[in-house]
Amino acid sequence: MPCPSQADNGMIIARAPYRITLGGGGTDLPSFYEKHGGFIFAMCMDKYLSLIINPTIIDRRIRLEYLQSELVDHASKLRHGLAREALLLHHIETAMEITSIGDLPGRAGIGSSGSYLVALLSALHAYRRMPVSQFEIAEEACDIEINRLKEPVGKQDQYMAALGGLRCLDIAPNGEVKTHTVSLSQSALHEFLGNTHLYYTGAQRNASSILRLQNDAALDKTRVDHQTVVDCLKHIKEIGYRIVEALRQENFDEFGKLLDDHWQTKKRMNPEITTSIADRLYDVAKADFGVLGGKIMGAGGGGFLMLYSPTNHTKLMHYMAEQGCPRLHYGIDVQGAKVVADLRSPSQPDVDHRSETCEPLSPAAPASLEATR
Repeated sequence: MPCPSQADNGMIIARAPYRITLGGGGTDLPSFYEKHGGFIFAMCMDKYLSLIINPTIIDRRIRLEYLQSELVDHASKLRHGLAREALLLHHIETAMEITSIGDLPGRAGIGSSGSYLVALLSALHAYRRMPVSQFEIAEEACDIEINRLKEPVGKQDQYMAALGGLRCLDIAPNGEVKTHTVSLSQSALHEFLGNTHLYYTGAQRNASSILRLQNDAALDKTRVDHQTVVDCLKHIKEIGYRIVEALRQENFDEFGKLLDDHWQTKKRMNPEITTSIADRLYDVAKADFGVLGGKIMGAGGGGFLMLYSPTNHTKLMHYMAEQGCPRLHYGIDVQGAKVVADLRSPSQPDVDHRSETCEPLSPAAPASLEATR
């Protein structure tokens, strides 16, 4: 195989938003939707996971920078499963540097893994000059996490990161996803976002362990908690429909009350979803500051705590700050994943990312060819 050309190594920058689940959380796992269909209502924040890929010329290794650093000879040796499978899927085995930067902490219940994978796939498609739709990016990400890595995850993180917006996902038993946005007036949206507080508790957790318990219980009919989990998920799905209707009618206080029903149902499904600290904060917020409902974001166990508060905003913020939980102010992202910049020169050839050793020049090679090597 010939050596790679001295291609320009301009970087590509892509980003994908984080999501907030508003209703239906947990019904997007195959263990549930393959029998009952899934429904998710979520919104994407204007906070992002940004990712840079930079093809290398001299160093043929893969360099990956995230919370850890990896330097390997071949993509298959990466410990980071999402990056490994995305690179292999796109036949990039060597000669690539990848760095990610998040506006918000990972493992906080806001879909950071899905945002990372969607941003990476968006960058890789741009690099290979193979543009696809945001829907195709989402499905590619789902295939990597669900089928290739066998992670106990659903489809909402990937679709929300790819599409953005205030959005419903209807998931058929065959896995097909249909989606539509929910529109609110600017004044109504401002009121809703102002009342829907997000507080960072500082706790980080691995969602896979919590989701795996839910997944196993939903699949195994012999488990004692099987019917409880299925019944809870059915109720969560129904609450999701009611939450959408409450928002369409701009009845945000009803949303807050439904959020409380949702949270109590999730706790019945799995006690590990909550923590004693989160329970204490939630109980005080409801009793002393007029909070109508809330929940820990994502699968539970830590991260961001969402509280719906129609009044006493300043007092609630001060109390939570005293408990070491700062409020995150946010807006809605409506663009979804995007390539922010492609800094390569379009006239330059691409780097060869195959891993085979370069063949030496033939002794009979002409001098003009020798000079180009």
